[in-house]
Amino acid sequence: MQSKIIVAILLMSVVTFLPRFLPLFFLAKRKLSPLAENWLSYVPVAVLSALLGPVLFIKEGQFTLTLSSNPYFWAALPTFTIALLTRNMVLSVLTGMGSMALLRLFLP
Repeated sequence: MQSKIIVAILLMSVVTFLPRFLPLFFLAKRKLSPLAENWLSYVPVAVLSALLGPVLFIKEGQFTLTLSSNPYFWAALPTFTIALLTRNMVLSVLTGMGSMALLRLFLP
């Protein structure tokens, strides 16, 4: 049983590592076209949007923006504002943590 777990962990490590390593390995010494570079610049924003969208807008399978049922959305507003204005990661994280703490303190 323990050997199956070790094999599963090793295989999961390979599956996680390869998609990150292979593009770096094959593209490290190549110059990408400006169109490809421009297109790839949107990937982080798209991935972040795909990860944050459901968390910020959907609670228990329902679209909701009410303060009491979806505090994540309301904590994200000042966090995004600070992130856009300051471009400071530490200040953005502290704003998010503080916003969430205040909402949990004052909401039922």
